[in-house]
Amino acid sequence: MTSQHPSQNLVGRTAIVTGASRRPGIGAAICRQLAQAGASIFFTHWQNYDQMMLWGAISAERNFKEPATDPTRLQEELISLGVEAVGVEVDLSKVDAVKTVFEQATAQFGNISILVNNAAYSVADGFENLSASILDATYAVNLRATALLSVEFARCFSGATGGRIINLTSGQFQAPMVGEIAYAATKGAIDALTITLAAEVAEKGITVNAVNPGPTDSGWITPALRQELLPRFPMGRLGEPEDVARLVAFLASDEAAWITGQIIHSEGGFRRF
Repeated sequence: MTSQHPSQNLVGRTAIVTGASRRPGIGAAICRQLAQAGASIFFTHWQNYDQMMLWGAISAERNFKEPATDPTRLQEELISLGVEAVGVEVDLSKVDAVKTVFEQATAQFGNISILVNNAAYSVADGFENLSASILDATYAVNLRATALLSVEFARCFSGATGGRIINLTSGQFQAPMVGEIAYAATKGAIDALTITLAAEVAEKGITVNAVNPGPTDSGWITPALRQELLPRFPMGRLGEPEDVARLVAFLASDEAAWITGQIIHSEGGFRRF
């Protein structure tokens, strides 16, 4: 699907986007959309995690000829859109990762006005396989890093208005996610974080929202799963990364200044049952 070119309504702003390793992924699509709107981009990636996943060994689909996990190519692509862009490899499971991200981002760009918490950690577990190590690893990225990045952003934000925190969640309160207990629990906690943090930082001119994109064709959906999911979408297609990116770009804009503390289920009418 070809995206319409957005208006240049984010010129002069800088966004941190976490988890933008894969060029066909949601994080990369968000980076492109924000860059097309004029924002400078500081994105994070963690290659070790991607190499454990199916997409680490395959080539990108959707008209990309380079390997799917190539953050250097993404950085070059963003720069070609006429904005500054920097990608850094950061393991967000480390306690000092937040300091690293903000020190490098502010040194490069100064004040940061947009934070998109897109990075996620997920392994199949289920009650028979769930362990302390799985819980800890999932919590460290999905919840701890999201919370600490968000509060550091709020502490550092120096604008009177226009601060934006946008979290990615997965509709954990819409239906169960069988076989993904740690992921569902930590992503569900992001909904609670979003609502409470929005109330705390509103006086600083910062909005906080979360987006649930539903099943999105970003490289992890197998042919068999595609056939299972497709009949549940009344629009006749799966969600695509660009669908998420357009909503995130809107929430980052001044047009969304009155929207905060919301969990937005943008799933194309996906029927869970």
